[in-house]
Amino acid sequence: MSAASDRLGGRIPLPRLVLLDLDGTLVDTVPDLAACADAMLAELGRPPQGEARVREWVGNGVERLVKRTLTGSQDGEPDAALFEQALDRFMALYALNVSARSRPYPGAKNLLAFFKSRDVARACVTNKLARYTERLLSDLAMLDRFDLVLSGDSLPRKKPDPLPLLHATRHFGVDPGECLMIGDSKNDVAAARAAGVRIVCVSYGYNHGEDIHAARPDAVIDSLDELSGLIA
Repeated sequence: MSAASDRLGGRIPLPRLVLLDLDGTLVDTVPDLAACADAMLAELGRPPQGEARVREWVGNGVERLVKRTLTGSQDGEPDAALFEQALDRFMALYALNVSARSRPYPGAKNLLAFFKSRDVARACVTNKLARYTERLLSDLAMLDRFDLVLSGDSLPRKKPDPLPLLHATRHFGVDPGECLMIGDSKNDVAAARAAGVRIVCVSYGYNHGEDIHAARPDAVIDSLDELSGLIA
């Protein structure tokens, strides 16, 4: 466990609502995303980018991932017509492979069971499109472990905007100060800070190759199994 947990005094009060990111936090989805990205590139007559590079590009939604795959950079903008063609192909490929290689991280299901056993409401808050989110969670036998699922197209704005987090707090009638966010990226930290929610990040997730400690979450854990030991 990281020394970042010192900002919480080493313990986290039991929340009334826990908000959990999906890609890079609960489930390693990069193997499927990378396979589909490279298949898309092959159809376009382009060389593959590979799983290691795609792992640094995940986290801001499928449109941005496709742009990064086409340009090979975080902020590149491809030709508009090429982007539309590539996006259509990627989405068609991913629809067929959303859970073919993706697997929950160790401790993910146990953590959800831990919060359920303590009557803590559980919401999945992800930037992934709903058509993929619900299929992935269902295929991995995780959908029924959540009381609410908010995807990247569920609301007018997505993370790092605080709207999804605040929407969840209002849905359950819970004050943001009584909530806990679990994520893996600076987008999760920014959304949590703006919403007034505590934030714990995993060290192994998708943060564009940057050390998540730099985003200064309240704590950083190396495994989801560590979190229950932090709960007061």
